[in-house]
Amino acid sequence: MTDRVAIGGMQRIGSIIEPSIADMGYDLVRVLMTGTTRPVLQIMIERRDRKPMTVDDCEAVSRAVSALLDVQDPIAQAYTLEVTSPGIDRPLTRAADFGRFAGHEVRIELDRPLDGRKRFRGRLLGREEDAVTVQLEGAEETVALPLADIRTAKLVLTDELIAATAAGL
Repeated sequence: MTDRVAIGGMQRIGSIIEPSIADMGYDLVRVLMTGTTRPVLQIMIERRDRKPMTVDDCEAVSRAVSALLDVQDPIAQAYTLEVTSPGIDRPLTRAADFGRFAGHEVRIELDRPLDGRKRFRGRLLGREEDAVTVQLEGAEETVALPLADIRTAKLVLTDELIAATAAGL
C-alpha cells in the first residue's frame, strides 16, 4: 500500500482486505469511512482486467470483505459496509493512476498551498517520480504538484473521458 496517495485514513483496513481483493482479481481504489451517527465504510474497487464492474462483482467482494472484517474486527462501532466501483469521474488514489489517466481533465486539492493555492484544475500530463504535472485550465502554464501533498484528486467528467472509458481505459 506504499503507492497510495490518499486512502481516507483507513490504511489498516486496506492492509487487511487488499490481499484477498487482489486474489479475487480486483484492485483496491479507496477505503473511506463517512458519517458519525450511522457510519458507512466504503470500499471502492475496480477489476484488474479493466472490464466494467457489475453488481455481482460488488456482491462477491462485499461477502469476502465482510468475513475478513468480522474476524479482524478493526472497527469498534457498528457500521454499514458499502462496496462500489470508482465510476467514470473516479478519484485518483494511487500513484500509478496519474500516469494511467494522463491526458484527461482532473481536479486536485493539496494539503498545503503551493504558490498560495491549494486547488488546481486542468489536463493531467502525467507523473514523474514524486510529482504530478498538470496543464492548468485555460492556460499554457503547467504546474508540478508534489504527490505527497495531494489530499484529493478526481477526474472531471468530459466527453473524452466517456469515450476513453467505453474503449476500455
